[in-house]
Amino acid sequence: MTLIESTTDVRTSALDDAQAQLAEAVADLGYDEGTHSMLSKSRRELTVSIPLRRDDGSIQVLTGYRVQHNISRGPAKGGLRYSPAVTLDEVRALAMWMTWKCALLDVPYGGAKGGIALDPRDYSQAELERITRRYTSEILPIIGPQQDIPAPDIGTDERTMAWIMDTYSVSQGHTVPGVVTGKPLSLGGSLGRASATSRGVVHIVKAALHSRGVAVTGSTAAIQGFGKVGRDAARFLAAAGARVVSISDQYGAIHNAAGLDIGALGQHVDATGTVVGFASADPLDADELLELDVDVLIPAAIEGVIHAGNAGRIRARIIVEGANGPTSRDADAILAANGVLVAPDILANAGGVIVSYFEWVQANQSYRWEARDVEARLEERMLAAWASVSEHAHAHNLTLRAAATRLAVARVTEAHRLRGLYP
Repeated sequence: MTLIESTTDVRTSALDDAQAQLAEAVADLGYDEGTHSMLSKSRRELTVSIPLRRDDGSIQVLTGYRVQHNISRGPAKGGLRYSPAVTLDEVRALAMWMTWKCALLDVPYGGAKGGIALDPRDYSQAELERITRRYTSEILPIIGPQQDIPAPDIGTDERTMAWIMDTYSVSQGHTVPGVVTGKPLSLGGSLGRASATSRGVVHIVKAALHSRGVAVTGSTAAIQGFGKVGRDAARFLAAAGARVVSISDQYGAIHNAAGLDIGALGQHVDATGTVVGFASADPLDADELLELDVDVLIPAAIEGVIHAGNAGRIRARIIVEGANGPTSRDADAILAANGVLVAPDILANAGGVIVSYFEWVQANQSYRWEARDVEARLEERMLAAWASVSEHAHAHNLTLRAAATRLAVARVTEAHRLRGLYP
């Protein structure tokens, strides 16, 4: 493969990339400017102040957001992240991508996202509970099992969802399990939800490898991120016979050409909090992981890590986006010119929202599905979406991202058309 390189280190914002992807789809579909304007703007945005009494008695005021991009196909759905990088524009972009993700996977939701600008490592568990409960009370008017259903994201987990569910339920006077997904099993969570995004990523990895004529057994992979998505993705890939040769986290990266022992690495991370220092691997610069000569690269951390400045040096044959928005629009063009197959985020990491939907259905039915049923239905949905996106891309000479976005935008627009414009 002859690489087309770029040395320009211009990183675009997540919102710029999301809007550009939408504009391209709208132009391809021939929609008018009114339709474009309607699809490009959030239906509802809420910014809230969150006063916190810290454990030492001092008062701090944090800022939180909840954005509902579109609700034409059903209740809004999207994660809640705690990160110092959270901004309103980032949340807007993530909510838009969630709209397309739900439409692409034919899940009857619209897209939403929430966030609070904080580093959870700087706060005690008691402080995080107070933050979560106050944030929930501030956004109560716009959430609910038929309105907007939060889920875990960066910096949040099933405990966070339990606090949200309890705060909301107290306001209603009765328990409402369907207000969030990603809950603990003992509070109505779904079997298979915690690893759903990772399983979905690996289903797409296998399909992408097959499309390129590469066997899963013996294939090589590098994973950026060893958190909610990357850790289980590494485990599932290794179990399928792939060699995971490199993994990174926010502290650094490690490499072993013979393949990392994922079980032992997990124990090391549980003990130390980082992949760095793992005895059975060599240290590696985190940026170098993205440029390794591997079959599959899985960016599974944050947005914007593959950009115009490094896309030309990427040697992976396939990129499967475990994170939201890890590849900028400029990088997309470079990767396509270099023949790199990119499975986009709205397809590749949709396993989480699929099983969140299953959890919501189970909450509404007050009936739990078996793990094998959840996993089988997840695989069916992921592979059906892969097939439809691949076929559309081939038929119209599009990248997988362009095909996925076009299919999703068309489905959301059709919902708008059928519902009409009120008043």
